[in-house]
Amino acid sequence: MRASYDTLFAKAKGVLNQDPLSGHLFVFINSRRNSIKCLFYDGTGLVILAKRMEQGVFSRINPMHQGELTLTAAEFALFFEGANLEKRFIDSPNELKKSFYSKSQLQTASM
Repeated sequence: MRASYDTLFAKAKGVLNQDPLSGHLFVFINSRRNSIKCLFYDGTGLVILAKRMEQGVFSRINPMHQGELTLTAAEFALFFEGANLEKRFIDSPNELKKSFYSKSQLQTASM
């Protein structure tokens, strides 16, 4: 990925239809998913943060979601470290409920 300030600024403005000077962090990922560049405006100028993974690739944040995503600072930090965020919106509440014991199971286990 050879894009620099002007190219990333133009992509944020033209392709994403967002204001690059808004203070948001715009993340651009190469096709092999092993390199990212982040563009943001800190109030005094544009800043580029870049990272190339030596092993592995950056996860797909949510392959089911088409469009723009908003990450919390904690989610971005996990993503930047190479954590898997593919199930961010996919886990269903029913799957989570199955992992807890019911009251009757707890009562019989304590007897």
